[in-house]
Amino acid sequence: MGQKSLADIASDMRGIDIAMLSTITEGGAIASRPMSNNGEVEYDGNSYYFTRDDTRLVHDIERDPDVALAFSSKPGLFSGGLFIAVAGKAEIIRDKLAFPAHWTSDHDAWFEQGIDTPGLVMLKVHANHIKYWSGGDEGELAV
Repeated sequence: MGQKSLADIASDMRGIDIAMLSTITEGGAIASRPMSNNGEVEYDGNSYYFTRDDTRLVHDIERDPDVALAFSSKPGLFSGGLFIAVAGKAEIIRDKLAFPAHWTSDHDAWFEQGIDTPGLVMLKVHANHIKYWSGGDEGELAV
């Protein structure tokens, strides 16, 4: 199979809800945590996540914006699943006017006051490199 495009990868990712977001801690270790990817979003090389401003995640990104994302789908009976690794830069967005474009009702379970939850921030991860594995197919692309 030929090289996948970003549009191909976006189509493949549709429906994957959880991503593992990895940062580099103050001590140089790698810290990972699950984040809701909201599989309904059309992926364009940018991913958006919500968290609270006082988390280690935010502190890690403020110190070093280099992050990694890992996505995987469940293997099917006749397929090995899909695995995607993204390297990128994270940005912390505190402007609440930007939140509604990326908010879904699923977030209400985690943030009791919606986009008005005190200390809420949005993370934007811009991919600069994507590697994928799907069955016997694998490849990578710069974004």
